[in-house]
Amino acid sequence: MGNKEDFLKDTIQHIDIKQNNVIKLVDAMEKMAFSARDLNRAANIYNMMLEDKDTSIILTLAGSLFSAGLKKVVFDLIENNMVDAIVSTGAIMVDQDFFEALGFKHYIGTPFSDDNELRDLHIDRIYDTYIDEDELRICDDTTAEIFDSLDPRPYSSRELLWEFGKYLENNGGPKVDDSVIYAAYKNNVPIFVPAFSDCSAGFGIVMHQHKNPNKHLSFDSGKDFLELTKIKLNTKETGIFMIGGGVPKNFTQDIVVAADILEENAPMHKYAIQITVADERDGALSGSTLKEASSWGKVETTFEQMVYSEATIVMPLIAGYAYHKGAWKNRDKREFQKLFVK
Repeated sequence: MGNKEDFLKDTIQHIDIKQNNVIKLVDAMEKMAFSARDLNRAANIYNMMLEDKDTSIILTLAGSLFSAGLKKVVFDLIENNMVDAIVSTGAIMVDQDFFEALGFKHYIGTPFSDDNELRDLHIDRIYDTYIDEDELRICDDTTAEIFDSLDPRPYSSRELLWEFGKYLENNGGPKVDDSVIYAAYKNNVPIFVPAFSDCSAGFGIVMHQHKNPNKHLSFDSGKDFLELTKIKLNTKETGIFMIGGGVPKNFTQDIVVAADILEENAPMHKYAIQITVADERDGALSGSTLKEASSWGKVETTFEQMVYSEATIVMPLIAGYAYHKGAWKNRDKREFQKLFVK
């Protein structure tokens, strides 16, 4: 058996959309077919969201995205006022972003490794990427430490991720210059993780509640739903940029129905794009195409686009296109965090 150091050598590098102007490439795809033309239309719809003064943009994230090198893309969207709220899986925000903010890395691996050998070496594998399990346990422990330090009451995931950003601030800042949680904290962009137990924070809450059986904090998913619905109610129009599906997609689409229940005639999401490789026929597309979501009163069909392609290829092109178009330079900052943090 090899040594752990033999596997954990070359780190994943996060792609930088600022370094490559892809406008001409994406524009050329308009006259192609299949996914290229879909990608071009999606990029133009995202640019329309940024140009629309009345529209607030919600980014949803599912899949192992940051471990795959897409973290800096989302960091740049936050830093350049190209997104106003984020709804994500827990693994992306905690096991991947917060994990790297603590100083740890993801490593280039291979899907053809011996997984039994990796297990013996405490190396976790995400397809062709490796993570040091011992470092991940430190991340688990750090989340428990944060929970132990807070008042024992129910919290939304947005509140807790704001506390994660505050923790980084109070401990010398993140160990990297592209932490999404920290950038969101500094720019007042709220992050929601509706299934917060399904990540490193889940292990942290288990430790925290086991240690404090009679007086502990808890995750309040109902408060998550209400808070994100309040964002919908505090903006004229909304656009959603969805990477993958899962809980983040459905949660974000459902706020239209919730807003309509609280205030009749709440508008559907005006713009919607989704990048996915899932198939709708067995329900794996988190329930529906964007057109089908219109029947539920969630998404308008004028400016919606599905892109059936893998996120590491498509997301940098769509985000990079909109970045270099520059409409973000004229946007007003929403700072929706201020709705909740006084």
